[in-house]
Amino acid sequence: MRVGVIVRMEADTDINEKFAEVRAMGMESCQLVCWERKIINDEKAAEAILAAAEKHGITISAFWCGWGGRKVWDFYDGQLTLGLVPADYRAERVRMLLEGSDFAKKLGVIDFVTHVGYMPENPYDPNYQGTLNACKEVVERCKKNGQVFLFETGQETPVTLKRAMQDIEKSVGKGCVGVNLDPANLLMYGKANPVDALEVFGEYVRGVHGKDGKYPTDGHFLGEEVPIGQGKVNYPVFIARLKEVGYDGDITIEREISGEEQKKDILAGKEYLEQLIG
Repeated sequence: MRVGVIVRMEADTDINEKFAEVRAMGMESCQLVCWERKIINDEKAAEAILAAAEKHGITISAFWCGWGGRKVWDFYDGQLTLGLVPADYRAERVRMLLEGSDFAKKLGVIDFVTHVGYMPENPYDPNYQGTLNACKEVVERCKKNGQVFLFETGQETPVTLKRAMQDIEKSVGKGCVGVNLDPANLLMYGKANPVDALEVFGEYVRGVHGKDGKYPTDGHFLGEEVPIGQGKVNYPVFIARLKEVGYDGDITIEREISGEEQKKDILAGKEYLEQLIG
């Protein structure tokens, strides 16, 4: 395992500068995150990313693709606005994810990640099948592009996620879906302990976020995200369990603040995780 970091691609991002910063922090990999549709349809953006990655020796371990429309990160409006679950947004978001998969192909990136949303736990809920059908369409494009579609954890229970992946595999085939395991999200959404979650979907884990957080204490709002080592993720046990299930990929640090404090927390998190990885 090695430690990398999230790099966000926005309209004003100097990707050469971003990748230089990643190397300066002593890292060689990143997950590239983009919520800008204009960027993922820009040939020049893909060329700039590839040139910067080669120049600075950065491996893009996954492409994390966002989607347009209203989004509220809580337990109420989040049900109505996030991912592929809300029917009103679904078709347009599928189109953006298809475009994102094509963009990732230009970058030579195999793992393609997104949040699917609050997928219903009840498989007989009509919204479950509608969401599953949307996922299948994106998974088919990923398969065509030689990619694996990864569910970012958090908004669905591990069992619901495992079922969805198995249901997709029935029609698309094995090896086309996986998990980008964000241990903090599982806690912050109140869905699972990340160590225990590995018992459910460990074989599907292809990416891991280095992030920490706390359980929600209010039924309306997510739990708090905090620096690695200061939350409820039991990282010594979590890293050991990742090794047990055979995971040897990247742990990509995500710290959802900005400025100098973010960089300080990322570097501290890197040191902490590397000690555990050994």
